[in-house]
Amino acid sequence: MSVFTPVSEGQLAAWLKGYSVGGASTFEPVAAGIENTNYFVTTAQGRYVLTLFERLPASELPFYVGLMAHLARHGIPCPAPIADLADRYLSELNGKPAALVTRLPGTSIERPGAAECSELGALLARMHLAGRSYRGYLDNPRGPKWWRSAARAVRAFLDSERAQLLDTELRYQSHLRFSDLPRGPVHADLFRDNVLFENGRISGVIDFYFAGVDCFLFDLAVCANDWCLVDPERDHRLHEPRTRALLAAYAVLRPFTAAECQAWPVMLRAAALRFWLSRLFDYYLPRPGQLVRVHDPAHFHDVLRLRAATVSAPWLE
Repeated sequence: MSVFTPVSEGQLAAWLKGYSVGGASTFEPVAAGIENTNYFVTTAQGRYVLTLFERLPASELPFYVGLMAHLARHGIPCPAPIADLADRYLSELNGKPAALVTRLPGTSIERPGAAECSELGALLARMHLAGRSYRGYLDNPRGPKWWRSAARAVRAFLDSERAQLLDTELRYQSHLRFSDLPRGPVHADLFRDNVLFENGRISGVIDFYFAGVDCFLFDLAVCANDWCLVDPERDHRLHEPRTRALLAAYAVLRPFTAAECQAWPVMLRAAALRFWLSRLFDYYLPRPGQLVRVHDPAHFHDVLRLRAATVSAPWLE
């Protein structure tokens, strides 16, 4: 949610005339994330997030905003897109596709416990079940095809150890994508900073702009690799009580298949590979922006190396 495209108060005021939310009383950039330009906008009618899409293909945007609208209608606490006076969720601002969505209450939690992981597991299962009736379709845009493209782009920057790990994991994953696993729309980026809590309960799930259709298990693996580490700074093993809490709460609503149990270690590796590659790409091939936040790729290098060295991954049974 960095600022790549500045928006003035006058430009915002003119753009908001196309909506029935009133004029802006406050307007501030959001300095977090790395993909789109985001501003918090408050009007007499409510609190919103304005997003300018920087590099997502225009053909993909209806999938994202449509998915949020679909999930919000089904009771999932996600941003609800606001239609303009022409009944469109997407319009244009400063030459970029733009959307206005509701701003949700709550704050993210840096150090979740088992209770928060259980909340997340149940919420993710509800999202997956609700998403099955969504008619839009988009393959996970950061799936295996993108992995191979990103790997070619960053390989020249890697030393021999990292290049070998990357090549080995790409070969491994190329033989082990499971076409028979339950699939549907997944968030695919449900890190701690994309989940808001209020009074101990999840009040919001945000940033759906990496969503796509993939294995539901991949979504859980992304969560486990961020929410369930023993210590995000020093120990990247999975913390047993938090991992069990995440998976058990999910399975109450959508029980796991035998194939999913078998695939769990592979998905943990796939999720680590995906985020190592994206962080390598953003680190070595950054885009200019006013408030650009780039994550250190070393973190997911270490997570992937540990997952690849782990013979089995328990707690999915």
